[in-house]
Amino acid sequence: MRLSTAFAAWMSFAPVAALSGHVPVAAPPTVFAPDTVPAGADDGAAAFTPDGSTVYFMRGTDDGSTLMESHRRDGRWSPPTVAPFSGHWHDLDPAMAPDGSFLLFASNRPATPGGPPLDAIHAGKRHVGQGMNLWRVDWRGDHWGAPVRLPDVVNRCSLIASPSIAADGSLYFIGCAGPRGDFALLHSPYRDGRYATPRVVALGDADATIRDPAIAPDGSFIVVSIKHAAQQPYRLAIAFRTADSWSAPQDLGDAVNGGKESMGAQLGPDHHTLYFYSDRAAAGTQASAAWNNGHDHIWQVSLAPWLDANRRINP
Repeated sequence: MRLSTAFAAWMSFAPVAALSGHVPVAAPPTVFAPDTVPAGADDGAAAFTPDGSTVYFMRGTDDGSTLMESHRRDGRWSPPTVAPFSGHWHDLDPAMAPDGSFLLFASNRPATPGGPPLDAIHAGKRHVGQGMNLWRVDWRGDHWGAPVRLPDVVNRCSLIASPSIAADGSLYFIGCAGPRGDFALLHSPYRDGRYATPRVVALGDADATIRDPAIAPDGSFIVVSIKHAAQQPYRLAIAFRTADSWSAPQDLGDAVNGGKESMGAQLGPDHHTLYFYSDRAAAGTQASAAWNNGHDHIWQVSLAPWLDANRRINP
């Protein structure tokens, strides 16, 4: 289970209060593209083009991860291949702009051409080649352009990851904040072609450990991975935009959070199907036994029960 431990290894914080609230009844998650994506791979973080015809996701390798792509043709997904802008560095966490014009991802690739892979510097220690910054590739009509590193206002330290993009260009991501450089959920508005200084997003308990945001294009809700204490696993939760802030995160329940970790939240092109990765066990058929191998796989589940419940409460 490489993917769910690669970034989480850097993140240890104080215990947080338990989430509360009624959990709507939802159908159990299903494996994404089981006929095409091999069960023996470690996969996660599925980012789709707006028309749903192409998906990009990260795949664990022996020494890190790379970004893969697959195309939907005649109702089936093609065998995944390495994305044209990936395959050499440690690339992860793809996130598609809602209009499909660009894709962001995290990478340890050199900040300057010809340089060494990015080192991670945290708590006074240097970890060679283990850093992460955010990069952008633009869609050029029929191909992807060259990756470009986001400016220092976003990449303000050597451990920046998990981007998610709203329709107005605003960026949500995990980065360093405060005098100690603690990891936090950050929001950087996009104005006049530039990212504004990121601010910490107040979501739930102030001491909550939050990872992997998935913002709705209209900013009306956000799904995150959250943990209650350092020794506990990350669980998926949803929060809704209020007049001046966010509602308390609502845990998606055991039916969704069935593995050791539930991470890498992404919204599908319909904006209400959630994709995430987990080592949870598949169930129901003899064929599912191949998926119960301890690897991370991409799962999908409808958020409709939570979205409908929120509409009834806040019409």
